Amino acid sequence: MSEVYAARRTRLREYCNAGGSAAALVSRPANVRYLAGAAPHGAVLLLGKTEDLLVCAGPTADRPTQERPDEALRVQTLPGVGGGDPAVAAAGLVAGQGADSLAVEEHHLTVARHRALGSVAPGLRLANLGGAVEQLRVVKDEEEISCLRIGAEITDQALGELLESILVGRTERHLALELERRLVDHGADGPAFPTSVATGPNAGRPGHRPTDRRVEEGDFLSVCLGATYRGYRCEIGRTFVIGTAPADWQIELYDLVFAAQRAGRESLVPGAACRDVDRAARQVLDSAGYTEGLTALTGHGVGLEIDEDPQLSPAAMGKLDACVPVTVEPGVHLPGRGGVRIDDTLVVRPEADGGPELLTITTKELLAL
Repeated sequence: MSEVYAARRTRLREYCNAGGSAAALVSRPANVRYLAGAAPHGAVLLLGKTEDLLVCAGPTADRPTQERPDEALRVQTLPGVGGGDPAVAAAGLVAGQGADSLAVEEHHLTVARHRALGSVAPGLRLANLGGAVEQLRVVKDEEEISCLRIGAEITDQALGELLESILVGRTERHLALELERRLVDHGADGPAFPTSVATGPNAGRPGHRPTDRRVEEGDFLSVCLGATYRGYRCEIGRTFVIGTAPADWQIELYDLVFAAQRAGRESLVPGAACRDVDRAARQVLDSAGYTEGLTALTGHGVGLEIDEDPQLSPAAMGKLDACVPVTVEPGVHLPGRGGVRIDDTLVVRPEADGGPELLTITTKELLAL
């Protein structure tokens, strides 16, 4: 992997040089990990004029972790209690290397931290690196996709085991905690995001935080969870009916959301406009009269963070590339009654390679549990 990390840093260095910056300071943790192989708490990556450094605060660098930085990268640990601010220390180091400019991630730095960088090296011109690293991260290599694939397998396994247990009478909060425990039991680093379990009138509500409401017969049950594996995060969402056969309105609503999700999935081809994927799913729901209360976007990219570019929304710019993992997650929530959400993680692939690769494979059949 050392060559992979080195190639990523080279691409970023070329971008910075083209913009007139001799060095770059990367502080956003996911970006540090992408370029260095590890991101100890508070660490920053300096792409210097003469050498690259992973700069860490002393106490945090010694914390146990499964992450190991790229062996070709020198790690510099700041001395003393607290260790100081690695970003400020890095700015001083790059000034000592003779650089006259430094590109920084302004969207991640606080105003106070940005001022501190300028004060430690007043002769250093600070430029904005912007979202350059985030854009490098959009298209994944096969090693990254493999991590997502394993994370999806873990997630499917945890969800499948829960569905085999007795659900009636248990609280949303209890079920969410059990799912997160099962993720770790099956090899996940941890949950990719706070697990959402929603029952009855809460079902189908995006981002629902589990409560002490208990599962009842006849409820819709919506679950959204994901595993983190080697830092990479995936997502799955399913909706079920508790007890006997579903009611007619539940079948009708489920079939509608399923059709919208299928339309979005089938639109995932290299070169497709991001907004067109959103439109494909949204039109199915709009045509059935569900124009209000829909989520702001149909899906989003995933990777080292659970919400990355590209965004699949009505106002999204840009087109999809091959090897870009995204979610497709339309849903409808009816206030006071509940609703349906169906969510998958897929990888954009050309038709010659079989079309979009579905990573989360738990059945989308409307099950009565």
